Amino acid sequence: MYLRQKPGGLKPFASVKRILSALAVNTSGLALIEFAYALPLVMGVGMYGAEIANVAMVRMRVNQVSMHAADNASRIGEGSLLTQKTIYEADINDLFIGADLQAGRYVDIFENGRIILSSLEKHSDGDQYIHWQRCKGKKAHVSSYGTEGEYASDRPVNGMGPASARVTAPADGAVIFVEVAYDYKPLISSTFTSTRTITTRSAFNVRDRRDLTQIYDKTGSDPVADCDTYDGIS
Repeated sequence: MYLRQKPGGLKPFASVKRILSALAVNTSGLALIEFAYALPLVMGVGMYGAEIANVAMVRMRVNQVSMHAADNASRIGEGSLLTQKTIYEADINDLFIGADLQAGRYVDIFENGRIILSSLEKHSDGDQYIHWQRCKGKKAHVSSYGTEGEYASDRPVNGMGPASARVTAPADGAVIFVEVAYDYKPLISSTFTSTRTITTRSAFNVRDRRDLTQIYDKTGSDPVADCDTYDGIS
């Protein structure tokens, strides 16, 4: 006696078997699966690279701001070949405006940082001292190398800058020393960089003969960018 199979009785099972067999030899999705496994690593490396590149770009821009501010401050002043140049509060305010424009909105130097402008001079006793300072920016940061008027015969300022690269002013001259401190804002996440604050320094000798006695007020009401005020460009 023979068992007769009903027509089409095993067809569903045969279809499943054929599908599984086809999947077993199908390699068309392997690349996509491998990419899915590697995607977190690829994205992590990409974001890390982007963050490091952004740190380098911001550091370069902040450094350029400090260098150009020191260079410009060493040149400002009004005078002639026969007289000493005099500098005004308005000149310094214009210098800060120029630094803000150079930094650009991406960096926003005065919203997230601070520029400290110092005139390092040589006292008649032969010691170095900081004659005056002007500051601009909302970041709470004071000079790492001294403040305005720090002079006493028993407590001189031994120049400005780190010990390995300290600068001093010549006799009858001055050095403009600029410090910039900037709070770095991560492009993606602070996880990818340890940089929190970018600090740069620049110094230039005053180019021409300058009246070093004071900073003058041309109009009698020029705003003074004193270092007790933490503000930006209005």
